[in-house]
Amino acid sequence: MRMMRGFQGYHQTVTMTETRIDGDRAPDGWDALAAELDLWAAAGRPATLWWRDDDATAPGAALDRLLELGARHDVPVALAVIPARAQPALADALRGAAVLQHGWSHANHAPLGAKKCELGDDRPVEAVTAELAEGWRRLSALVGPALLPVLVPPWNRIAPAVSAALPGLGFRALSTDREHDAAVPGLAQVNTHLDPVDWRHGGGFLGTAAALAGAIDHLRARRLGTVPDRPTGLLTHHLAMDGATWDFVDRLLAVTAGHSAARWLAAPAVFAHRGGVPR
Repeated sequence: MRMMRGFQGYHQTVTMTETRIDGDRAPDGWDALAAELDLWAAAGRPATLWWRDDDATAPGAALDRLLELGARHDVPVALAVIPARAQPALADALRGAAVLQHGWSHANHAPLGAKKCELGDDRPVEAVTAELAEGWRRLSALVGPALLPVLVPPWNRIAPAVSAALPGLGFRALSTDREHDAAVPGLAQVNTHLDPVDWRHGGGFLGTAAALAGAIDHLRARRLGTVPDRPTGLLTHHLAMDGATWDFVDRLLAVTAGHSAARWLAAPAVFAHRGGVPR
């Protein structure tokens, strides 16, 4: 079993007693996911899901593979694009995907020995927000209406003071991999809960049960009403995925798209986009 990392309000694990099926046979991760989705179906509720992919900058084979995978399963993906690195040719490679702003340049400004962070408190807030405003202008000129007023912090880290400044810049939502301690008025939070890459050990596939555990935890917590009923998020990095990780994502999309309770949402629906434009 695996503890959900950093999602405030619940710290449950996927335990064998909660998900045991077929007598004494302990389920694998896919069985546990199916069992949870079955409970949503029995309750007559849609288990909403969404998909975010980070670090897009340019067209390429990996991005094509990602978008083809989504199209094959009819699952929309939102691309978190790095503004300072985005190439003009990216606009013609989106295939209808929504674009979210992924910081400014994905540069680490944290002190030596600290966790990597671009939007931390190691620089004046004014310097950080000036970069974010320039990033919005650059992406808006590049991809036009495909861009939503949603900020995705590099490394999923952001200082509270920077979060608090986002509505003043025109951002309407923040997306990381965890709930933040303090809500910011005017700023929605819709996060991710399933990342199949084993970052702590240098990359590669995390493993089925470990990868699915966070999503199952979040789905269960939503169903039981212990956390807000916001979509459960898949996070991928198309430039960092090996064959096993691609295979896992392929199967995840197939399993969920084929279940009556699962409903994949496009990014505009996820963030209830109303046309806000950052300044």
